[in-house]
Amino acid sequence: MPIRLGKAGKATAFNELGRERDEAGDQDGALAAYAQASAIHPYWSAPWYNAGLIHKYRGDWAASLQANARAVQCEPGNEGALWNLGIAATALGDWPTARRAWRQYGIGIPDGEGPVDYFVGLTPIRVHGDEASEVVWADRIDPARAILRNVPTPASGHRYGDLVLHDGAANGYRRRGEREVPVFDALALIAPSDHATYEVFVEEVQAETIDALVRRFEEAGLSAENWTSSMQVLCKACSEGRPDDQHNHAPGEPPAAEGPWHLGIAAREEAAARALLDTWQQEHPDARLRDFRCVLPATPRS
Repeated sequence: MPIRLGKAGKATAFNELGRERDEAGDQDGALAAYAQASAIHPYWSAPWYNAGLIHKYRGDWAASLQANARAVQCEPGNEGALWNLGIAATALGDWPTARRAWRQYGIGIPDGEGPVDYFVGLTPIRVHGDEASEVVWADRIDPARAILRNVPTPASGHRYGDLVLHDGAANGYRRRGEREVPVFDALALIAPSDHATYEVFVEEVQAETIDALVRRFEEAGLSAENWTSSMQVLCKACSEGRPDDQHNHAPGEPPAAEGPWHLGIAAREEAAARALLDTWQQEHPDARLRDFRCVLPATPRS
């Protein structure tokens, strides 16, 4: 005699089918299975949450908000659904819903209208470009938004000052002083920076002189970074885990004492960056600057 499944059993079977299809890369099939599970058992949060997860990673924010809102309605304490509801609401600029989601999660979001103002602190964010992904430090201004404060390489497709939407699930860890902090993946660019990215190579100077040059850019309201010393290439396992100091990811010779040093510069105006470099070189006549160029223009304002 065939085994008869009740409604709960049928819903569970369709939910598991959805998970299998998602793992196999068939997201449309997975969503169809989750929809069948929800139709059979509409007050079960799991298939709503799973569908919302797919919509989140697709960047379909309206569908993600709807699915996660239903999951929260079914299970008000579902932390994953609450967090993803907050992310989707933030992406859509639905600030009342975002505030309710964060508060229901347990975060003390202040009252107000418009964008959430809840500074979290300096946080590593993984940004993704067509050519490469890169972890940069950012000011996290609420649970799902951060402003990039490193000068990313052009391969990342991002700029100093970009405002990004980011995930809430840790995907790796980095050290900040004695403290370990989670890495979050960027999900979308909310507002592009008005800074362009420039590069220049500097030779015949010591590392401490380059450090002073970087500080001079910051004091002038620009930003610069010594990519030669600040960039570390990591394997996927270490980047998405805990970097191992004993693991030699990029074997090779260390930079010579006098360079060449590869600098990344963020500036709104090319003339300001050039003027600062010209003044600095007059003070350091033995230094050689070469190949100054814009490697990632600022995004035109509409």
